[in-house]
Amino acid sequence: MSRQSCPQAATQVGFTLVELMITLVVATILISIAVPAYTTQMRKSRRTEAKTAVLDLATREEQLFATTSNYSTDPTQLGYAAVGSGAMFPVSTGQYYVISVQVPDPAQAAGIPSFIITATPAAGSPQQQDLQCQSFSVNQTGTQTATGTLGNACWP
Repeated sequence: MSRQSCPQAATQVGFTLVELMITLVVATILISIAVPAYTTQMRKSRRTEAKTAVLDLATREEQLFATTSNYSTDPTQLGYAAVGSGAMFPVSTGQYYVISVQVPDPAQAAGIPSFIITATPAAGSPQQQDLQCQSFSVNQTGTQTATGTLGNACWP
């Protein structure tokens, strides 16, 4: 009996379409979980920066009041360096929040020295999409308030 030679099957290198589709589905699932979690954590860290800046500014206002009996809206009086033709309040890295100071606080009785410092999302920043914690405020008595769906729960 003679042996007939069979042509050897060519070895194929690469992936099948099914393998590629499974990989694509798994990658899509992982990305759909990871991106929102990452975005949420970035928003929380930016909130923390804004709250820290607001509290730092409030501390500086109180230090100024202890020596001059006045609050100020002038950042240079509060120890911040002048930038260009004006002075700049501490703002979160990347300009995610705008910090404003009102002296006196419009919600307080007239004639009483007061201030309110508020951090609000900067125009065009991703923080504007943060509906849970929109703005953070503190006044001369240390009362902390926040706006958004979580309200004052944003401060801790």
